[in-house]
Amino acid sequence: MIHVVGGGIAGLAAAYRLQDHGYEVTVIEASDDIGGLAATYGTAGDDIEQFYHHLSKSEETIVELAEELGLDDRVEWLIGKNAYYVDGVVHPLDTLPQIAAYPHLSLYDTFRLGLLTLEVDVRGGRPRFDTYDDLADFETVPIKEFLLDHTTRGVYENFFEPLLDAKFGDRKEEVSAAWLLGRIKFRGERDLLRGEILGYFDGGFATLIDALVEAVGRENVRTGARVTGLGIQGKTVESLTVETGDGTETRPTDGVVVATMPNVLEELTGYTCDIDFQGAVCAVVTMAEPLTETYWLNVAHDAPFGALIEHTNFVPPERYGGDHLLYVASYVQDRNEAVWQMDDAALRESWLSEIEEMFPGFGRSSVEEFRVARNPRVAPVYERGYLEMVVPYDLSEAVAEGVYYAGMASRAQYPERSLNGGVVAGFECADLFAEG
Repeated sequence: MIHVVGGGIAGLAAAYRLQDHGYEVTVIEASDDIGGLAATYGTAGDDIEQFYHHLSKSEETIVELAEELGLDDRVEWLIGKNAYYVDGVVHPLDTLPQIAAYPHLSLYDTFRLGLLTLEVDVRGGRPRFDTYDDLADFETVPIKEFLLDHTTRGVYENFFEPLLDAKFGDRKEEVSAAWLLGRIKFRGERDLLRGEILGYFDGGFATLIDALVEAVGRENVRTGARVTGLGIQGKTVESLTVETGDGTETRPTDGVVVATMPNVLEELTGYTCDIDFQGAVCAVVTMAEPLTETYWLNVAHDAPFGALIEHTNFVPPERYGGDHLLYVASYVQDRNEAVWQMDDAALRESWLSEIEEMFPGFGRSSVEEFRVARNPRVAPVYERGYLEMVVPYDLSEAVAEGVYYAGMASRAQYPERSLNGGVVAGFECADLFAEG
C-alpha cells in the first residue's frame, strides 16, 4: 500500500498515476475537504473556486489528464480580456491597436515591450531569438536590472513596476528575471484581434477534482485524517502515524508521496526547504450587476488589493444563475500586513470603499455576498537562486527510501505555480516510484 499525504490536485494525480502502475493507494487529507487551493464555494449555478483559476495553452498535462478522465468536452478555451487601471481610467490591453494606444508608454517603449513578449532580443541592433531559451541563465539577475537592460526605463516604471509591487510588495527586488520570463512563456497564447486565450472547465475545476476522486475511488480518499509522523527503519520508510477523530493509529506502508507544502514535509521528515511562500487574501463578490467589461484588471495605484478579476466576464454569468462574480485579490508577504489582520467585515468595508472610488457608478447595493478566503502559502517567492532550493521528487537519499515529494516546492512549480504543475509533480513521483 502506497500512501499519499495531501488531497490537493498533486496528491490526487499521484494516486491516479500510481494506480495506473498497479499499486494500491490511499490518499490522506487533513482537512474535511479535498482539492486544496481548488476548493470551491456554492453559487446559484456552478460552483466557483475560492481562489481564481484558469488554464493557459501551455498547460498540456492537465488537459491530457482531463481527456483520460473523459472530460475533453468540458475543457473550454475562452477569451480573457486584460486591462490596466491607471489614473482613474481602464485601459484595455488585448489587441495591437489597444496596446499601441496605451498612453503611459511611448511608441518605442511599446515596441520594446512587444519584442520581449515575443521573446526577441534586439539589444545591439541585431535581433536574436534564442537569448531567452534557457531560464536558468537569468536565475541570478534581478528583474529591474533585466528590464532596464532588455527593454526601457519607461517599460519598467510605467508597466512592470506596479505589477511587481502588487505581486511581491517590498520583496520585488529579490525576485529573479527567470520568473518574469517564465511567466511570459507561460501566458503567451493570444488572439491579437480579441485577447488572451485561457481555459476553464464547464462546471469549474471541481469537475476535474470530482473526476479524479472517482477514478482513484472515494473509498481510497480519507479526509479529516492528519499524518503526524513517518516510521523509518534502516533508511526505508515502513509506516506512518495518522490522527483521526477516533484516535491515533500506525499504518504499514510501502511508500509515501508527500503532496503538501514543505513545512509539512519538514514536520514529517526533518527535511528543510529554504523557499519562502507568500500568502493571499481573496474575496469572491457576488453582484447583481457587472463592474467592468474586463476579465483581468491590474491596478497601478496603491490600492488595498492588487487586481480585480471579474470571472463572469470570462465565463458567462448564466452559469451562475445570472449573478456576476468578481474576485478581489491581494498577495501577502508578511502576516503583520493590515490586509491579513483585518476581519471579514473590515476587509469588505476597505475593499468596497476603494472600488467605489475607482468606479463612481458602482453601487454597493448590488453586492449580494462577500466571501473571503485566506491562505498563508499560495505561491513561492521566486527569488534569485530559486532552482537551488527546490525539493527533489525522490527523497531516498535525503530522507529515506520510498519517500517522494510532489508539493508546491517541487521542480514542476517553476517558474510559475499552477494546477498543471501539481499534476506534473504527482505524475513524476508516481513514475519514479514505479521505476524503483
